[in-house]
Amino acid sequence: MSGRRFSYSKILLWLVLILIACITLFPLLWGLACSLRSDTEIFQYARPLSFHTFVPVKVTLESYVSIFRDFDFQRPLVNTLYVSAITIVLGCLINSIAALAFAKFEFKGKKPIFVVILISFMIPFEAIALPLYGVVNGFHWVNTFSGIIIPCLADGLVLFLFNQFFKDFPESILEAAKIDGASLPKLYTRIVLPLSIPVFVTAGLMIFMNQWNAYLWPLVIARSPEIRLVQIALASFKMERVTLWSCLYAASMVSALIPLLLFLPFQKYYVQGITSSGIKG
Repeated sequence: MSGRRFSYSKILLWLVLILIACITLFPLLWGLACSLRSDTEIFQYARPLSFHTFVPVKVTLESYVSIFRDFDFQRPLVNTLYVSAITIVLGCLINSIAALAFAKFEFKGKKPIFVVILISFMIPFEAIALPLYGVVNGFHWVNTFSGIIIPCLADGLVLFLFNQFFKDFPESILEAAKIDGASLPKLYTRIVLPLSIPVFVTAGLMIFMNQWNAYLWPLVIARSPEIRLVQIALASFKMERVTLWSCLYAASMVSALIPLLLFLPFQKYYVQGITSSGIKG
């Protein structure tokens, strides 16, 4: 009897998991189906719901060809990858060094400064967008890659992640390196970096997702099409009088595929970094 009850509960669990998976995947499958059909067909089978609402009658790749041929969609993709790469390298470097100082060194005002940093990532970006624009404009960084990248380098959440990881970093290793005469830069590059790969991967993926999904700041600061990022390019398919739905879905699928391809190979390190640092303290 208990075995049968166990099998029923297992079947129920699988049904619930399948239902959740279907709900989660439905928007992606819907977007993929719409990207493989024309705008006319999208509207023709939108109502009433039928088999062809979800499965194209005539599969075509014209929308994928059009976004690169007619709308130069490769430019915002390359721009976003460039901005993300620079932000990941500099952001991980700056936040990890600061977190190491907070975790392993004592200095005046350490706790109040760290509290301010913790509060900073709880403030909505919309609340600081206008004053931040004034600062960036004062440096003449409006409509430049510097204006997009530099304000995003210091990240309170990423610093907190590094800090939680470095708190449990073995003091004996650092002390042994100091006794051997290792300078602070050598201590960081030869001791800390090699032993912190999971948290660096986690932080890098967090920074990448923030930049890849950024909309408000690139919209405000990047006016020129030459430095437009991917989320702004997606919005451009919705014009004043018409929305190019099939192109919009195709561009959305391409923009979703790149983070997916990046995340899958590093998901083991991402989970390891979160579990080893993100939920401590």
